[in-house]
Amino acid sequence: MKMFLAGRWQDRPRSIEVRNPFNGEVIDTVPHGTPDDVNRAVEGLVEGARLMRDMSAYDRSAILRRAAALMQACEPELGRTISQEEGKTLAEGTFEASRARETIDVSADEARRIGSEVIPLDAAPGGKGKLGFTLRVPCGIVAAITPFNFPLNLVAHKVGPALAAGNAVCIKPASDTPLSALKLVEILLEAGLPPQAIACVTGGGGELGTALCTDRRVRKISFTGSYAIGDAICRMAGVKRVTMELGSNSPVILLDDADIEQAASLVAVSGYSNAGQVCISTQRILATPQAYGAFLDALTPRVKELRTGNPLDPATRMGPMIREQDACRVESWVQEAVASGARLVTGGQREGTLFEPTLLAEVAPSLRISCEELFGPAVAVTRVDSFDEAIRLANDSPYGLSASLFTRDISRALRFAREVDSGNLHINWGTQWRADLMPYGGLKNSGLGKEGPHYAIREMTEEKMVVIHG
Repeated sequence: MKMFLAGRWQDRPRSIEVRNPFNGEVIDTVPHGTPDDVNRAVEGLVEGARLMRDMSAYDRSAILRRAAALMQACEPELGRTISQEEGKTLAEGTFEASRARETIDVSADEARRIGSEVIPLDAAPGGKGKLGFTLRVPCGIVAAITPFNFPLNLVAHKVGPALAAGNAVCIKPASDTPLSALKLVEILLEAGLPPQAIACVTGGGGELGTALCTDRRVRKISFTGSYAIGDAICRMAGVKRVTMELGSNSPVILLDDADIEQAASLVAVSGYSNAGQVCISTQRILATPQAYGAFLDALTPRVKELRTGNPLDPATRMGPMIREQDACRVESWVQEAVASGARLVTGGQREGTLFEPTLLAEVAPSLRISCEELFGPAVAVTRVDSFDEAIRLANDSPYGLSASLFTRDISRALRFAREVDSGNLHINWGTQWRADLMPYGGLKNSGLGKEGPHYAIREMTEEKMVVIHG
């Protein structure tokens, strides 16, 4: 595939191979873009930003609505592309394609809902006879820097709101998984988006990301990825708007009155889908004494049933990790935990990029597999003496993206909601749940700002204050 910039599809002498993480097969190649390509892309988007700003909300909404319809028509193809380039199962890939279509469709709704606010200036001294109201206007050019693990839906979460708000957008997709983003560009162009309003530059994140984030013509950066890279982006960006969706090590608290079977069924999904490569994957379980043993007994057979293999095989329940080095990292963390006293209940073996779904018990909270972000298919279970201790350990983390609690006690559920420092809190569900229209974002080192089309549009627009003096 070619990349898209300055209003046309372009190739380059150097290319990057996009490989299937399961078997290493080359799926396609994409151009190896350069900082000069970023500069040319942004130059073209200057005109695109003007076009989008002048376009009516109705027309922006209509483009996005047509794009959503086109996405629905080619959903199986999009799902297969996601599965091949990222490694998630075909069912997971198809589900992501459907979510991405919904994200674009909700963005079409929100394009027609961008409103202003009347300010009661006569409530201020000297304000009698004056009329005040706000106007929301596009930022201009939005940089969308996206990760490998949801190569279509997380692109849609940046591109959809950016276009709905009247911006131009430059996509920098993950170099491991650029094909889904390029297909979305094709769809948007077919839906009638002006070619000047979008660019997608493929290549290494370091040099391309630096060129994009330091360009003064870029007014807004929306990034999803690691805390380290997000921190670096914020330092280099200067005076820009930023949304940062960063890391996590999501805790689940199990109290003595929890529905153990429900908790085990949900953790078997939220801990291992997409091989644990989800920022809100369940990583650590904090279980009170009565729940601890029963939960391990209920979860263990469910984890053992998760068959790994070719993600295109309908029988496969968990595919590979994106790179062998990531599977090796997870393997080393598991081995380190076992050497430090944790008990390996099941899993722990690696074959290339495939890492067995793994369950560890008796995990000390200080171990790396508990207190840092694993981003892999292993769940660590820790016994706690009380609800107080569970809340303390849930908060004893630099991250705060998602957390959940299983209990039948409404007062303890409300205490959990008030006291646990996390941007997303779930009662009687796993940590890995997100409706694409809800406000989504983290606290602490998990990020800044919110996604979800309605909330992202707030982040991708500027507010003007208008005063009419009578």
